[in-house]
Amino acid sequence: MRTFAHTSPPSRVVFGAGTVGRLRQEVERLGCSRILLLSSPPVAEAAARVREALGDVLAAEFDGAAMHTPVEVTEQALEVLTGAAADGIVAVGGGSTTGLSKALALRTDLPQVIVPTTYAGSEVTPVLGETRAGRKVTRSSPAILPETVVYDVDFTLTLPLPMTVTSGVNALAHAVEALYSADADPVTDQQALDAVSRIARGLPRLAADPADREARADLLHAAWLAGNCLATVGMGLHHKLCHTLGGSFDLPHAQTHTVVLPHAMAYNAPAVPDVMRRIAEALGVPDAPSGVYDLVVSLGGPTSLRELGMPESGLARAAELATSTPYPNPRELTTEGIAQLLDGAWQGRRPQGPPSAESKLARLTEEVVASFAQAPDPRVRTLLSDLVRHLHAFVAANDVTDAEWQYAIDFLTRTGQICGPTRQEFVLLSDTLGVSSAVDLLTNSRTPETTPSAVLGPFYVEGPPEAAPGSDISGGLHGTPLWVDVRVTDTDGHPVKDAVVDVWQSDEDGFYDVQLPELDGPVLRARLRSDAEGRITFWSILPSHYPIPGDGPVGQMLDAVGRHPYRAPHLHFMFDAPGHRRLVTQLFVAGGAYLDSDTVFGVKDELVVDFAPQTGPTPDGRPLDGEWCRLDYTFRLAPLAG
Repeated sequence: MRTFAHTSPPSRVVFGAGTVGRLRQEVERLGCSRILLLSSPPVAEAAARVREALGDVLAAEFDGAAMHTPVEVTEQALEVLTGAAADGIVAVGGGSTTGLSKALALRTDLPQVIVPTTYAGSEVTPVLGETRAGRKVTRSSPAILPETVVYDVDFTLTLPLPMTVTSGVNALAHAVEALYSADADPVTDQQALDAVSRIARGLPRLAADPADREARADLLHAAWLAGNCLATVGMGLHHKLCHTLGGSFDLPHAQTHTVVLPHAMAYNAPAVPDVMRRIAEALGVPDAPSGVYDLVVSLGGPTSLRELGMPESGLARAAELATSTPYPNPRELTTEGIAQLLDGAWQGRRPQGPPSAESKLARLTEEVVASFAQAPDPRVRTLLSDLVRHLHAFVAANDVTDAEWQYAIDFLTRTGQICGPTRQEFVLLSDTLGVSSAVDLLTNSRTPETTPSAVLGPFYVEGPPEAAPGSDISGGLHGTPLWVDVRVTDTDGHPVKDAVVDVWQSDEDGFYDVQLPELDGPVLRARLRSDAEGRITFWSILPSHYPIPGDGPVGQMLDAVGRHPYRAPHLHFMFDAPGHRRLVTQLFVAGGAYLDSDTVFGVKDELVVDFAPQTGPTPDGRPLDGEWCRLDYTFRLAPLAG
């Protein structure tokens, strides 16, 4: 049983696009009427929008926020605040501006509203790091926590890609360290893993298109989640190192986080293998530390302290400073170990994950994927690459053995061997695994105003016999007579003339004609054409539920997992009409068996209709004794795109 204590910092969050328009309302909600606006030159444009939103509650401005919150800068801003008799603070920008706001709030206890323009996350934490005399000191207090954060996605749209990358990895660091914090709990675990996933998918999308608004929203959401983690649980080695390097060697904050994170993760990995496994899964990579490094490389981010201006001569001093005072960390901290870590970060070496089958498999997967790089058709390249990645991931996740894989190959071989002109076992396999229905759903069910599609099934035969309107396609087979009177229209309800309509179904005992060698020619299948009113009419018999063929590999699979083989009773239709998309669908008998457990997952509620029982005269005067059924339905076809 896991024991934990969880405290949520009390702050208000307003998230969305255009939310700067609510800024004045949020300020007044805190009882403020004279605001000091904090910013810095790089965010001058954003500051102008905030200035406009504040209107006449803006009392003064200070645009000199600096990295690592030097106390000298805080004292300058404090003079401006005091001179303006400000009763509240609004800060727009990244971690530097937020840090200055916190430093002022700590000294004055004034309420703060933060408008982030980066993914720093510090806006939701009660933590302040200040630099005095070349040393950064961190403190935590409820007075430091901003009262309100206004997240406006629009304010991040112009964030340059290099800053987007480093700021996003800064947020990633908060989430990573939260997962192996001594104070971790289920709430922060979930927030941290969600943040890791959002960052892993958001950053590559922004590298491809920096103006991707949804990706920006995803990353800003992740920054908020990761910031909450930072506010709730203690941080470890990574943050200590970054504060040391930034405060003592004046290295840029987000860039330092970006360089150090994979090396700090690699140092701690042996002590928290389960945490690293979960991080790797959230990132979609086999090894978490090297996966973060590879992500940074792929995005063009910094990978070495050397390129950030860190002198090699300072590494030993940085290691001593980082280990001079104890702090929680999953792995014991030694000056020698941290010196090795910093040397790797200074050189920009890729952290090597532990030699394992997983890392070897990852290399194999990428080799196979790379073999498709020259495929002339990009769609073929994408499909094969994704197929290999999914297959390899399946093999790894299930630790598939040689014997199991050989059985799978034999199963597929037997599936192919049983296929023929009248039996398609591979279609049956696709159907019973739900793949046919999944492809159908994604491909053909995007237009709600048209009739839903359904799977083709294994018993369709090309070129069914032509049938005249009102003819009987049952071939004299026994069963309850069924009169079918359906219309074919477009999405506006106009009749579709000369649509080619193929129909096919099972007999009363659940067999299709191709399963009955004693039959002479096709029955219960036909090709008709709609008339000027879009109508087709014919006689048949009421379809029955039936088992799919169970004498082959698919039947053996169903037996092995305890599944029944039955399909709900239905009538197949295929429509081809000029100017319209082909529609393949089925109509299911309302009240029929297995509607809720159709073995190929083909039933859709909209396609369950009445095959209404009737007695007495028939529509075309055909003499019948006893009960017969009637099917009336209107099919709506989608127009061809473009």
